[in-house]
Amino acid sequence: MRRTERYKVSSANSLWNMYKTVPFWKVVKNFIVIQVARYTPFLPLKNRLYRSFLHMKIGDKTAFALMVMPDIMFPEKIKVGSNSVIGYNTTILAHEYLIKEYRIGEVVIGDDVLIGANTTILPGVTIGDKATVAAGSVVHKDVLPNTVVGGNPLRIIRDNNKEN
Repeated sequence: MRRTERYKVSSANSLWNMYKTVPFWKVVKNFIVIQVARYTPFLPLKNRLYRSFLHMKIGDKTAFALMVMPDIMFPEKIKVGSNSVIGYNTTILAHEYLIKEYRIGEVVIGDDVLIGANTTILPGVTIGDKATVAAGSVVHKDVLPNTVVGGNPLRIIRDNNKEN
């Protein structure tokens, strides 16, 4: 089960209530910073932008590939360990707006994690140290350390914690 806080809405769908949950100018600032970072090929600059302006917690030598899209509303709820690789065009969400409610949850990605290209990571999940997520996956639940997972729905491909 993902760890998210749930907030009910009573009027129109929750996206129409977006600026009651997050300030407009925060979203504007985050959008600009994320768009600049998505296209910059300089990894130290990208990490500095994420840390300084979005308040993301990012470990040393972590690499965000071109076009990675961190959460625009709550990027400060994203934590990535050291020496991890976040693949091309991956989306990391810390929120989800639904019809009758919205949810917010931290995303924690461990050390030495490889996230394949075009992966979507949903709010409230933890990806353990030394895990690998195959390209094109939807991470809708926690990933144990030292495992290889992939697909939609997400399945364990190999558990490197078990002896063969």
